[in-house]
Amino acid sequence: MKKVLWIILGCTIASIGVLILRHSHVVTGGTAGLSLSLSYALSLSFAVIFFLINIPFYLFSFFQMGWKFTATTIGSVSLLSLLTSLDHLLPSFTLPSLMGAVTGGLIAGLGLSILFMNGASLGGANILALFAQRKFGWDPGKVNFSFDFLVVLSSMYSIGLSKGIFSVISIAITGFVISYFKQKIALHNQPTSASATQPLDNALSK
Repeated sequence: MKKVLWIILGCTIASIGVLILRHSHVVTGGTAGLSLSLSYALSLSFAVIFFLINIPFYLFSFFQMGWKFTATTIGSVSLLSLLTSLDHLLPSFTLPSLMGAVTGGLIAGLGLSILFMNGASLGGANILALFAQRKFGWDPGKVNFSFDFLVVLSSMYSIGLSKGIFSVISIAITGFVISYFKQKIALHNQPTSASATQPLDNALSK
C-alpha cells in the first residue's frame, strides 16, 4: 500500500511538470515529449496519444522487465494520462519558456525518480533506461537524456529553434535529477530472481 501511495505521488508530481511544460510550450523528452509534440501538430489530446504510443513499450517491458513492473507502469501511464486530461479544468495561463523549462524539468525529474524508486515508470524511454541500468549498469539519467534529446530534435520543426533550446534545457535538468537519485534507483531496480536467490546463496556460503 505504501508503494502505491508513492507511485500516485510520483505520477501527480510528474503530471504537474508536464502541465508546466505544456503551458510554457516546451517539449519534454520520451514518449511524453513525443506525445506533446504530436498534440501540438495534430491538435489531438495529449492523454490519448500518450497512452497509445506506449503500447509497443509495454510488450518490451513485459518480456524484459517482468509483469509487475509492466503492470505498475501501465497504471502510472494511465494515471498520468488522467491527471493531465484535467488540464481543461484549470484557468488558461501561459508561462515564460525559460521558467517553464527549468521548473517543469525539475518537477518532472523528481516525479520520475520517485516512480523509478518504486518499481514503476512512465513507459517509453523510461523503460529502456531502467532496462539499460539493470542489464549494463548504465546511468538511467544519461540514458533517458539521450532518448529525450532525439525526441526534442525531431520536434524542432513543430516547436521552432528557440523552444527547442528551452526543451533541451528542460530534459537536461530532468536527466540531472534522475542521475542524482541513480544509486537509490539501482537498489530498487534489481532482477527479482537475483533477490530471491540471495538468501540461499548466503546460507550456502557460510
